[in-house]
Amino acid sequence: MRGLRIPETRRARGLRQSQTPAEARLWSKLRNRGLAGHKFVRQEPIGPYFADFLCRERALIVEVDGATHSTEEELAQDARRSRFLEEKGYTVLRALNTEVMNELDGVLETIFLALEKRAAAGPIPQAPHPGPLPASGERE
Repeated sequence: MRGLRIPETRRARGLRQSQTPAEARLWSKLRNRGLAGHKFVRQEPIGPYFADFLCRERALIVEVDGATHSTEEELAQDARRSRFLEEKGYTVLRALNTEVMNELDGVLETIFLALEKRAAAGPIPQAPHPGPLPASGERE
């Protein structure tokens, strides 16, 4: 995570260490290029947000939503978050914890199809660097 400020690095590390059971289950299938050779990272800072899972090559974000994504206010926040990320050039997929736990194959197929759709659309515009870039003359 080059170029990140220390608080972002610590927060991303903390989020990775405290993942939900659904996130851990999905990560076990995405890690080490486990889904058709696509590389995913987890808890990637993008602007003010941390993407649960990101395939940088295809600018695809997968969010795993639990019980804290059910009220009108929480759904509105999710919509604002998705809009922000889409304005930055990302495609955002959302899966519920229950879907990941009970229908993992279907979730993986949905992710795979989204990756294929992004590939078929042609070159992905370069997504912005997820964190602040080093100042001129600083080492990365």
